[in-house]
Amino acid sequence: MAGMQHDLAVLDDPRVEAFGMLLETHNETLNAVTQRLDDTSIPVPWIGVLVRLARTPGHRLRMSELAHSMTMSTSGLTRLVDRLEDAGHVRREPCPDDRRGTWALLTEEGRQRIESLAPGHVQDLGELLGDALSDPQLEQLTTLLRKVRDHIRSLPAR
Repeated sequence: MAGMQHDLAVLDDPRVEAFGMLLETHNETLNAVTQRLDDTSIPVPWIGVLVRLARTPGHRLRMSELAHSMTMSTSGLTRLVDRLEDAGHVRREPCPDDRRGTWALLTEEGRQRIESLAPGHVQDLGELLGDALSDPQLEQLTTLLRKVRDHIRSLPAR
């Protein structure tokens, strides 16, 4: 039993706690956003794609880039974009410089949908994040999360 105590001591590492807090915070935030979006009848992943495309110059991204930024598999993103396309919010176009590539483009209907949802979504995020953190703290959190994300993306695949 003493050996087991000693073996588990490694779990007291602050990185374990930071990872656990990151997961718990992600789950709580996602659950809260999901509950708030229930009234709008649009799933959270749809919001993610629409926001990402709306914030991108030209309102389009290659499907592979969009999958990467959404941390989804390409097949998962394809199914998601299928549903967004069926709803008229996104359309696909072939990449002129790469016959294998496809663009996901925000349609006018998609732009109008995210435009109508944005004020409530930003208000919800203000309650969830802004009420807990000052503006400088929120900026620092964003900077730190981007730094960790970029570091992880730079690591070689295992």
